[in-house]
Amino acid sequence: MIQGSTRRKLFAWGAVATLVAACSSGGGAATTAPSAAAPSESAAASGSAAASPSAAAKQYTIGYSNAFGIGNGFREEQLCTAKAQALVSGQVSSGTWTNEKEDTYPQLQQIRDLISKKPDAIIFNPNGPDVLNPALAEASAAGIKTVALDAYVTDPNTLNISNDQVAYGYVGASWLFKQLGGKGNVYYMRGLAGHPADNDRHQGVMKALAENPGIKLLPNNDGVPTGWDPAQGTKLITDYINSGKYDDLQGIWTSGIDQQVVDAIKAANKPFVPIVGADLKGFVEMLLNKNGGYDGLKGLAVYNPAAIGGAGLNLALKALNGDTIDSKDVTVKDSTGADKQIKAIFLPTPEAYDNTTDAGKAKLQEIDVEGLNNLWPVSWYINGWTDYSIDQMLACKAPGE
Repeated sequence: MIQGSTRRKLFAWGAVATLVAACSSGGGAATTAPSAAAPSESAAASGSAAASPSAAAKQYTIGYSNAFGIGNGFREEQLCTAKAQALVSGQVSSGTWTNEKEDTYPQLQQIRDLISKKPDAIIFNPNGPDVLNPALAEASAAGIKTVALDAYVTDPNTLNISNDQVAYGYVGASWLFKQLGGKGNVYYMRGLAGHPADNDRHQGVMKALAENPGIKLLPNNDGVPTGWDPAQGTKLITDYINSGKYDDLQGIWTSGIDQQVVDAIKAANKPFVPIVGADLKGFVEMLLNKNGGYDGLKGLAVYNPAAIGGAGLNLALKALNGDTIDSKDVTVKDSTGADKQIKAIFLPTPEAYDNTTDAGKAKLQEIDVEGLNNLWPVSWYINGWTDYSIDQMLACKAPGE
């Protein structure tokens, strides 16, 4: 349970602690995206995201698909935020909440199995921009609303709601490259190969690299995929250290595999280099050196709310209720590199907090939420899009469960 004094101070996302004001020029799809207000405790409790009174009596069934959820803290929390938003909406009677491994239950089959249950809407975190399109076309033909979370799909009938991943990549890389004075070797640890969010983050990193030509990404500009798998991230950095190549590094950019990297460096008794990661509970506390053992660690935590799950659930209800949806026509790339037009909502513009300034450390202390798993983002809600409490999110119970 989170005490009231802690709750009241969560996420006063005001002035950015680092260079985040630059993220509005992140490039790619993000340049056309509207920014979202930062979350506040009062907004989270106000019910601003709730359904309109006239629609309150309507009841819907939901399908949810998450193909890389097991063992991934972001995906696990994302599921819980969707369940919590379904619960507090008062408009979800039941749901099927699929959270599996892609290699044992491919997402295309997940979507088709959900269609067979005839839900009113399906929300999902897509593995790729167009691999799911055949099933999404089947959903549309069956009258099922579809919403892609956290990354886009090119299906013309699917609504896309995403964190600004281009800006995510740009903000973190810009901070890191400036920490190094614009020169040095940076180990570039990416996410899941082919995932739209990973591709967008790469765009942001490449923009920052173009502004800092003295930086060299290793092993090359394509980086190494971690699959957003903590075990794989640990193996990659451990092998890198054992090879002797770590001694020639000046920095590390990670796509959410931050605390595993830090612990591997510590275990090898190597000096820390500046590192960029996500706003995961464990990494935030490492940057604060809360429990000791991380003296000399410099880093930046970039805001990437798993509450996009709850926001996507809210968006699905808006679509079902016939509400006006302020989406934008955005040009993106499909899996072949061709341009496609999609309907998208981007939120919020990511902030980031470092431990090299007093302002940054103060923000890290402020967002260090009690009660979360170390692998979960501390950004547990999104102002204007979710209205559950943190206790409801942690309970991870949907209507009927």
